[in-house]
Amino acid sequence: MIGGERNSYLKEHRLADVISAITALGTYKFYKLDFAAWGQRISGTSKGANYWEAVFKEHPEFFRVNSGDNKASLVWRRQFPRNFHVDDIKETVPDDEIDGTAEDRISRKPLDAEQITALIDVAVKLHDRALEEHKARKWWIPLVTAALAFIGGLLVPWLGKLIG
Repeated sequence: MIGGERNSYLKEHRLADVISAITALGTYKFYKLDFAAWGQRISGTSKGANYWEAVFKEHPEFFRVNSGDNKASLVWRRQFPRNFHVDDIKETVPDDEIDGTAEDRISRKPLDAEQITALIDVAVKLHDRALEEHKARKWWIPLVTAALAFIGGLLVPWLGKLIG
């Protein structure tokens, strides 16, 4: 256990969910949405909003959650300027020239395939490391099993003499 809690990568289907979330948050035209909207984009239903909120919060290495408006975004994508026009699908608007009418159509540019692949590679490596650490914590099981087998091997003949 890391920090007294089970590693979040060891939860059922977690690696697949992190990869799905990286892909959705990295490529969708808007960089930040609420949990229900991301649930709809990722899994086809907004009913999993609480589930996706947990995924985002448990993986701050990839995601950021705004506490005020309950929205999540991808950390890497937040590093880009807000100058991507979602309707024109291109970077066209400098930050200081965004007018109030177009502001809701301005986002941060999506990640390219190479950037998405890099993030997925990191997620897979973190998952693999969590599995290795989990297995390493069980080093004592073969020793205890062997010791119990040895003690059992000693006790069987002794019990046979005692009973017989």
